[in-house]
Amino acid sequence: MIAELVAEIGPLWHERHQAVLTSRPRCRAVGAGAKYKLVFVDRLLATLVHLRHATTHDVLACWFGVDRSTITRAIGEVRPLLAERGCTVAPDIRLRTLAEVIDHLGASGQTGIIDGTEVRVRRPAVGRKDREKFISGKNKQNAVKSMVVTDAGGRLLFCSPAEPASCADITHARKLGLVELLADGPAVEILTDAGYQGLGAQTGGRVMTPPHRKFKKNPPEWYEEMHERQRKAHSSRRIRVEHGIGHLKNWRSLARHHGRREHMSDIIQSVAGLLSHQQAATASGTRT
Repeated sequence: MIAELVAEIGPLWHERHQAVLTSRPRCRAVGAGAKYKLVFVDRLLATLVHLRHATTHDVLACWFGVDRSTITRAIGEVRPLLAERGCTVAPDIRLRTLAEVIDHLGASGQTGIIDGTEVRVRRPAVGRKDREKFISGKNKQNAVKSMVVTDAGGRLLFCSPAEPASCADITHARKLGLVELLADGPAVEILTDAGYQGLGAQTGGRVMTPPHRKFKKNPPEWYEEMHERQRKAHSSRRIRVEHGIGHLKNWRSLARHHGRREHMSDIIQSVAGLLSHQQAATASGTRT
C-alpha cells in the first residue's frame, strides 16, 4: 500500500511544491539552496504514523532526525493530499462527494447506512467567538461531528467534513444536501437512527428510521411485541455503520484530537480514504 500511495501522491506533492517555488519572487534559480532532509517517502510515512497512532511531532522529529517544524510542515502538506483521495470502492472507483455515493448506491442497487460520529477536541479559549458551538448536546463535551456513510456490509463510502458538535445529525444531513440528492436522484434506500426522523417524509420514504410509537400510554401487548420486533429488525440492519465507525476510531487520531480543530476535516477524510482502500484491497483479495 505504501508503494501505491507514493506512486499516486508523490507527483501531486512534487507538482504543488514546484508551484509554490515558482510563484515566489526569486533572486536565484528554482532548486538552488539547501535541500530537504526529509524525502517524500519519509514525509508520507511520518503522516501515516501520526494519523494511525497520534504520535506527536516531537517524537516523529526524533525518529527521522529532523526538526519538529519539518515534521509539522510535512504533515501539513501530505495530509490534504490524502484527504482528497476519497473512499475506494474498487480499484477503479473512488467516491469523493455525497452525490457520487448516492449515484453509486443507485447504480449498484445497494442500501446505504448513515450515522454521525463525534471526535473530542480541545475546548476553545475563553472569549473566543462561537465557543459554545463545539459542545455536544449528547455527550456534553467539546467535539466535532462527521456524517459517515457505509454500504450494507459496513464498507466506508463517505465521511463528511467536520462540523461543530452542536449541529444536530438531521441538520448536518440537510446541510450536505442529502434531501435534494435523494429526492431528485436514483431510488436508494438509506437506513438511519432516530436522529434523522423527518427525512423520510422529505425524501419520499427513501430514508428509513426506527418505527414510531403510536401508543404513548398503556399500549396493547400485541403492539409492544410488534414494535419491538420491528425495532430490532431495523437495528440489526443498521448496526453495520457502527462497525464502520468503530474501525475509524481505531485510528488514534480520531479517538481524541489534541491539535487544531481546523485540521479535523482533513484528518477524518484522510483516515476514511486509507481505511476504505484497505477494505477494498481485503475484499478483492478474498474474492481472488
